[in-house]
Amino acid sequence: MTTKGRLDRRSPASRWLDITLWGIQWILASVFVGGGAWKLITPVAQLAEVFPWVGETPLALLYVTSGLDILGGLGVLLPALTRVKPQLTALAALGCSALQVCAIAFHLFRGETDVAFNVVLALLSAFVVWGRRAGAPVMPRT
Repeated sequence: MTTKGRLDRRSPASRWLDITLWGIQWILASVFVGGGAWKLITPVAQLAEVFPWVGETPLALLYVTSGLDILGGLGVLLPALTRVKPQLTALAALGCSALQVCAIAFHLFRGETDVAFNVVLALLSAFVVWGRRAGAPVMPRT
């Protein structure tokens, strides 16, 4: 039953997909918003110890990617959660996936091969794109 008392006519598989997508969306939002905020508030010298590229590239790259992380993380969750323009969730997830593909290319170009976390984030984001567009879309408020 929904909150308005109507019967929920979705199949059990569709309900599980929806639950899985919500879980992934919360994880992605936490990782992107948390990581972006952490990179913005942590002193650059301390970040450079963890991420060598921070000390070897213009600071603008750090600030732009951190801002994109935060915006993407909010976009993956809030439109679907509020049901205000929920189609933006899939677009934000697409942006997060594209950001991770760029991060993978950036790190590989620099000779850094530890990109497994970026690959996982890209795949999870791509799954949300598919899931919220075709598998279990969130309906807008009426």
